[in-house]
Amino acid sequence: MELDLELLSTVQLVPPSPFSQNGQELLPEVLEDFLREVHRHGIRVVLPGAGTGEFHSLSSTEVVSCVRATRNAIGREGIVVAPIGLGVSHALETGKGAIEVGADALLIMPPVHPYLSDEGVRDYFQYLMKRLPKPFLVYKKGPYPSDTLLEELGETDQFIGVKYAVNDLDAFTRFASRVEGRMGLYCGTAERFAPFFHLAGATGYTSGAGNLCPRLTLALHEALSEHRFQDAMRLLSILRPIEDARARSSDSYNISLLKAGLRLLGRDFGPPRPPQRQLTDEEVREIKKFLEPILEAEAALGR
Repeated sequence: MELDLELLSTVQLVPPSPFSQNGQELLPEVLEDFLREVHRHGIRVVLPGAGTGEFHSLSSTEVVSCVRATRNAIGREGIVVAPIGLGVSHALETGKGAIEVGADALLIMPPVHPYLSDEGVRDYFQYLMKRLPKPFLVYKKGPYPSDTLLEELGETDQFIGVKYAVNDLDAFTRFASRVEGRMGLYCGTAERFAPFFHLAGATGYTSGAGNLCPRLTLALHEALSEHRFQDAMRLLSILRPIEDARARSSDSYNISLLKAGLRLLGRDFGPPRPPQRQLTDEEVREIKKFLEPILEAEAALGR
Protein backbone atom coordinates (compact mmCIF):
# COMPACT_ATOMS: atom_id res chain seq x y z
CA MET A 1 0.00 0.00 0.00
CA GLU A 2 3.02 2.27 0.12
CA LEU A 3 3.34 5.20 -2.27
CA ASP A 4 6.44 7.38 -2.36
CA LEU A 5 5.24 10.87 -1.42
CA GLU A 6 8.14 12.38 -3.34
CA LEU A 7 6.39 11.28 -6.53
CA LEU A 8 3.40 13.45 -5.65
CA SER A 9 5.55 16.54 -5.04
CA THR A 10 4.95 17.93 -8.50
CA VAL A 11 2.21 19.30 -10.74
CA GLN A 12 -0.86 17.10 -10.31
CA LEU A 13 -2.83 17.46 -13.53
CA VAL A 14 -6.64 17.34 -13.49
CA PRO A 15 -7.78 16.81 -17.09
CA PRO A 16 -11.26 17.59 -18.37
CA SER A 17 -13.38 14.61 -19.37
CA PRO A 18 -14.11 14.42 -23.12
CA PHE A 19 -17.69 13.95 -24.29
CA SER A 20 -19.49 13.55 -27.58
CA GLN A 21 -21.05 16.69 -29.03
CA ASN A 22 -24.40 16.00 -27.35
CA GLY A 23 -22.62 15.52 -24.04
CA GLN A 24 -24.07 12.06 -23.55
CA GLU A 25 -21.14 9.78 -24.30
CA LEU A 26 -17.75 9.73 -22.59
CA LEU A 27 -14.84 9.39 -25.06
CA PRO A 28 -12.00 7.72 -23.10
CA GLU A 29 -9.88 7.27 -26.24
CA VAL A 30 -9.71 11.08 -26.62
CA LEU A 31 -8.53 11.39 -23.02
CA GLU A 32 -5.95 8.64 -23.47
CA ASP A 33 -4.48 10.21 -26.61
CA PHE A 34 -4.29 13.63 -24.94
CA LEU A 35 -2.62 12.31 -21.80
CA ARG A 36 0.03 10.52 -23.85
CA GLU A 37 1.01 13.94 -25.17
CA VAL A 38 1.18 15.74 -21.81
CA HIS A 39 3.07 12.78 -20.37
CA ARG A 40 5.70 13.33 -23.07
CA HIS A 41 5.94 16.93 -21.87
CA GLY A 42 6.71 15.78 -18.33
CA ILE A 43 3.40 15.38 -16.48
CA ARG A 44 3.69 12.43 -14.09
CA VAL A 45 0.69 12.69 -11.74
CA VAL A 46 -2.88 12.73 -13.06
CA LEU A 47 -6.25 12.96 -11.26
CA PRO A 48 -8.70 11.82 -13.97
CA GLY A 49 -12.39 12.56 -13.55
CA ALA A 50 -11.86 14.78 -10.48
CA GLY A 51 -13.24 18.31 -10.06
CA THR A 52 -12.14 19.76 -13.40
CA GLY A 53 -13.04 16.38 -14.91
CA GLU A 54 -16.69 16.98 -13.95
CA PHE A 55 -16.71 14.32 -11.22
CA HIS A 56 -20.24 15.17 -10.11
CA SER A 57 -21.54 14.74 -13.68
CA LEU A 58 -19.91 11.32 -14.16
CA SER A 59 -21.28 7.90 -13.34
CA SER A 60 -19.11 5.48 -11.40
CA THR A 61 -18.47 3.56 -14.63
CA GLU A 62 -17.38 6.74 -16.40
CA VAL A 63 -14.92 7.66 -13.64
CA VAL A 64 -13.40 4.17 -13.89
CA SER A 65 -13.16 4.55 -17.68
CA CYS A 66 -11.21 7.79 -17.19
CA VAL A 67 -8.89 6.04 -14.74
CA ARG A 68 -8.31 3.16 -17.18
CA ALA A 69 -7.55 5.58 -20.04
CA THR A 70 -5.09 7.45 -17.82
CA ARG A 71 -3.30 4.29 -16.75
CA ASN A 72 -3.00 3.24 -20.40
CA ALA A 73 -1.66 6.64 -21.37
CA ILE A 74 0.99 7.24 -18.72
CA GLY A 75 2.07 3.66 -18.08
CA ARG A 76 3.75 2.62 -14.86
CA GLU A 77 6.01 5.71 -14.78
CA GLY A 78 3.18 7.96 -13.70
CA ILE A 79 0.85 8.12 -10.70
CA VAL A 80 -2.92 7.82 -11.16
CA VAL A 81 -5.03 9.21 -8.33
CA ALA A 82 -8.71 8.27 -8.71
CA PRO A 83 -11.50 10.40 -7.24
CA ILE A 84 -14.25 8.85 -5.14
CA GLY A 85 -17.15 10.43 -3.31
CA LEU A 86 -20.88 11.17 -3.14
CA GLY A 87 -22.90 8.40 -1.47
CA VAL A 88 -21.11 5.49 0.17
CA SER A 89 -22.25 2.98 -2.46
CA HIS A 90 -21.09 5.26 -5.31
CA ALA A 91 -17.74 5.82 -3.59
CA LEU A 92 -17.20 2.09 -2.99
CA GLU A 93 -18.17 1.10 -6.51
CA THR A 94 -15.91 3.76 -8.01
CA GLY A 95 -13.02 2.93 -5.71
CA LYS A 96 -13.17 -0.81 -6.36
CA GLY A 97 -13.37 -0.26 -10.11
CA ALA A 98 -10.51 2.25 -10.06
CA ILE A 99 -8.28 -0.14 -8.12
CA GLU A 100 -9.03 -2.92 -10.62
CA VAL A 101 -7.89 -0.80 -13.56
CA GLY A 102 -4.69 0.40 -11.92
CA ALA A 103 -5.24 3.42 -9.65
CA ASP A 104 -2.27 4.05 -7.36
CA ALA A 105 -4.23 6.04 -4.78
CA LEU A 106 -7.73 7.35 -4.10
CA LEU A 107 -8.81 10.95 -3.53
CA ILE A 108 -11.92 11.50 -1.41
CA MET A 109 -13.74 14.41 -3.00
CA PRO A 110 -15.28 17.17 -0.84
CA PRO A 111 -18.52 15.99 0.78
CA VAL A 112 -21.56 17.69 -0.73
CA HIS A 113 -24.13 16.32 1.69
CA PRO A 114 -26.20 18.70 3.87
CA TYR A 115 -25.86 18.77 7.66
CA LEU A 116 -22.18 17.88 7.81
CA SER A 117 -20.10 17.33 10.90
CA ASP A 118 -16.61 16.05 11.63
CA GLU A 119 -18.16 13.07 13.39
CA GLY A 120 -20.11 12.03 10.31
CA VAL A 121 -17.26 12.76 7.91
CA ARG A 122 -14.90 10.68 10.08
CA ASP A 123 -17.29 7.70 9.87
CA TYR A 124 -17.55 8.12 6.09
CA PHE A 125 -13.78 8.26 5.60
CA GLN A 126 -13.07 5.34 7.91
CA TYR A 127 -15.74 3.21 6.27
CA LEU A 128 -14.17 3.73 2.85
CA MET A 129 -10.57 3.32 4.02
CA LYS A 130 -11.40 0.03 5.70
CA ARG A 131 -12.88 -1.40 2.49
CA LEU A 132 -10.57 0.02 -0.18
CA PRO A 133 -6.94 -1.14 0.23
CA LYS A 134 -5.13 1.82 -1.30
CA PRO A 135 -3.45 4.99 -0.04
CA PHE A 136 -5.92 7.83 0.49
CA LEU A 137 -5.76 11.56 -0.03
CA VAL A 138 -8.49 14.00 0.99
CA TYR A 139 -9.66 17.04 -0.93
CA LYS A 140 -10.41 19.79 1.60
CA LYS A 141 -12.60 22.55 0.16
CA GLY A 142 -14.57 23.70 3.18
CA PRO A 143 -14.90 23.44 6.94
CA TYR A 144 -15.41 19.65 6.87
CA PRO A 145 -13.19 17.77 7.31
CA SER A 146 -11.62 20.16 9.80
CA ASP A 147 -7.86 20.45 10.12
CA THR A 148 -8.20 18.70 13.48
CA LEU A 149 -9.85 15.67 11.85
CA LEU A 150 -7.22 15.62 9.12
CA GLU A 151 -4.50 15.54 11.78
CA GLU A 152 -6.26 12.62 13.45
CA LEU A 153 -6.57 10.70 10.18
CA GLY A 154 -2.90 11.38 9.51
CA GLU A 155 -2.03 9.02 12.35
CA THR A 156 -2.82 6.10 10.02
CA ASP A 157 -0.41 4.93 7.32
CA GLN A 158 -3.22 4.65 4.78
CA PHE A 159 -3.96 8.39 4.88
CA ILE A 160 -1.10 10.00 2.96
CA GLY A 161 -2.01 13.54 2.01
CA VAL A 162 -4.30 16.53 1.66
CA LYS A 163 -5.31 18.52 -1.38
CA TYR A 164 -5.85 21.75 0.57
CA ALA A 165 -8.22 24.02 -1.33
CA VAL A 166 -9.16 26.59 1.30
CA ASN A 167 -7.22 29.80 0.66
CA ASP A 168 -6.61 30.60 4.31
CA LEU A 169 -2.82 30.71 4.31
CA ASP A 170 -2.60 31.34 8.03
CA ALA A 171 -4.67 28.24 8.81
CA PHE A 172 -2.70 26.18 6.31
CA THR A 173 0.62 27.36 7.74
CA ARG A 174 -0.41 26.33 11.24
CA PHE A 175 -1.75 23.01 9.96
CA ALA A 176 1.45 22.32 7.99
CA SER A 177 3.64 22.99 11.03
CA ARG A 178 1.63 20.52 13.12
CA VAL A 179 1.66 17.65 10.59
CA GLU A 180 5.11 18.19 9.09
CA GLY A 181 6.50 14.92 7.75
CA ARG A 182 3.36 12.91 8.53
CA MET A 183 1.51 13.49 5.25
CA GLY A 184 1.87 15.12 1.86
CA LEU A 185 0.54 18.67 1.53
CA TYR A 186 -0.60 19.98 -1.85
CA CYS A 187 -2.15 23.28 -2.89
CA GLY A 188 -5.61 22.49 -4.24
CA THR A 189 -6.23 25.90 -5.78
CA ALA A 190 -3.72 25.68 -8.61
CA GLU A 191 -1.10 28.09 -9.90
CA ARG A 192 -2.46 31.39 -8.54
CA PHE A 193 -1.95 30.25 -4.96
CA ALA A 194 0.78 27.64 -5.41
CA PRO A 195 3.77 29.91 -4.55
CA PHE A 196 2.22 30.98 -1.27
CA PHE A 197 1.19 27.47 -0.25
CA HIS A 198 4.70 26.32 -1.16
CA LEU A 199 6.22 28.86 1.21
CA ALA A 200 3.89 27.56 3.92
CA GLY A 201 4.80 23.89 3.44
CA ALA A 202 3.11 22.47 0.34
CA THR A 203 5.30 20.48 -2.06
CA GLY A 204 3.02 20.26 -5.09
CA TYR A 205 -0.22 21.57 -6.53
CA THR A 206 -3.13 20.52 -8.68
CA SER A 207 -3.45 22.16 -12.08
CA GLY A 208 -6.03 22.68 -14.77
CA ALA A 209 -3.95 25.20 -16.73
CA GLY A 210 -1.41 22.42 -17.25
CA ASN A 211 -3.78 20.92 -19.80
CA LEU A 212 -3.04 23.91 -22.04
CA CYS A 213 0.56 24.65 -21.06
CA PRO A 214 2.19 21.70 -19.26
CA ARG A 215 5.76 22.94 -19.80
CA LEU A 216 5.04 26.34 -18.24
CA THR A 217 3.44 24.95 -15.12
CA LEU A 218 6.17 22.32 -14.69
CA ALA A 219 8.74 25.12 -14.97
CA LEU A 220 6.82 27.05 -12.30
CA HIS A 221 6.90 24.06 -9.96
CA GLU A 222 10.60 23.53 -10.62
CA ALA A 223 11.33 27.15 -9.76
CA LEU A 224 9.37 26.84 -6.51
CA SER A 225 11.16 23.61 -5.58
CA GLU A 226 14.53 25.28 -6.18
CA HIS A 227 13.52 28.41 -4.23
CA ARG A 228 13.86 30.58 -7.34
CA PHE A 229 10.89 32.67 -6.32
CA GLN A 230 11.50 35.55 -8.72
CA ASP A 231 11.44 33.10 -11.64
CA ALA A 232 8.36 31.44 -10.17
CA MET A 233 6.45 34.70 -9.99
CA ARG A 234 7.51 35.59 -13.55
CA LEU A 235 6.14 32.25 -14.79
CA LEU A 236 2.98 32.75 -12.75
CA SER A 237 2.46 36.14 -14.41
CA ILE A 238 2.44 34.37 -17.79
CA LEU A 239 -0.01 31.69 -16.66
CA ARG A 240 -2.20 33.88 -14.48
CA PRO A 241 -4.70 35.07 -17.13
CA ILE A 242 -5.91 31.47 -17.48
CA GLU A 243 -6.51 31.13 -13.77
CA ASP A 244 -8.03 34.60 -13.38
CA ALA A 245 -10.49 33.86 -16.19
CA ARG A 246 -11.41 30.44 -14.81
CA ALA A 247 -12.12 31.98 -11.42
CA ARG A 248 -14.74 34.46 -12.66
CA SER A 249 -18.32 34.18 -11.39
CA SER A 250 -17.53 31.84 -8.50
CA ASP A 251 -15.12 29.66 -10.55
CA SER A 252 -17.87 28.79 -12.99
CA TYR A 253 -15.56 29.11 -16.02
CA ASN A 254 -13.21 26.47 -14.57
CA ILE A 255 -14.12 23.62 -16.91
CA SER A 256 -15.69 25.53 -19.80
CA LEU A 257 -12.59 27.65 -20.41
CA LEU A 258 -10.26 24.66 -20.52
CA LYS A 259 -12.47 22.83 -22.98
CA ALA A 260 -12.57 25.93 -25.18
CA GLY A 261 -8.78 26.24 -24.97
CA LEU A 262 -8.26 22.59 -25.84
CA ARG A 263 -10.53 22.99 -28.84
CA LEU A 264 -8.36 25.87 -30.04
CA LEU A 265 -5.38 23.49 -29.76
CA GLY A 266 -7.15 20.91 -31.92
CA ARG A 267 -8.31 18.79 -28.97
CA ASP A 268 -12.11 18.67 -28.99
CA PHE A 269 -13.32 17.50 -25.58
CA GLY A 270 -16.95 18.31 -26.38
CA PRO A 271 -19.18 20.53 -24.25
CA PRO A 272 -19.32 20.49 -20.47
CA ARG A 273 -22.37 18.76 -19.06
CA PRO A 274 -25.10 20.78 -17.35
CA PRO A 275 -25.09 22.49 -14.92
CA GLN A 276 -21.61 23.62 -16.03
CA ARG A 277 -21.43 26.96 -17.86
CA GLN A 278 -21.74 26.97 -21.65
CA LEU A 279 -19.69 29.67 -23.39
CA THR A 280 -20.91 32.27 -25.85
CA ASP A 281 -19.11 32.90 -29.16
CA GLU A 282 -17.89 36.24 -27.77
CA GLU A 283 -16.40 34.51 -24.72
CA VAL A 284 -14.61 31.99 -26.94
CA ARG A 285 -13.09 34.85 -28.96
CA GLU A 286 -11.96 36.52 -25.74
CA ILE A 287 -10.34 33.27 -24.56
CA LYS A 288 -8.55 32.83 -27.85
CA LYS A 289 -7.13 36.35 -27.65
CA PHE A 290 -5.62 36.07 -24.17
CA LEU A 291 -4.41 32.51 -24.73
CA GLU A 292 -2.28 33.39 -27.76
CA PRO A 293 0.75 34.84 -25.89
CA ILE A 294 0.55 32.09 -23.25
CA LEU A 295 0.61 29.36 -25.88
CA GLU A 296 3.50 31.12 -27.61
CA ALA A 297 5.46 31.03 -24.33
CA GLU A 298 4.60 27.34 -23.97
CA ALA A 299 5.80 26.59 -27.48
CA ALA A 300 9.02 28.51 -26.86
CA LEU A 301 9.83 26.22 -23.92
CA GLY A 302 9.33 23.25 -26.25
CA ARG A 303 11.87 24.65 -28.67
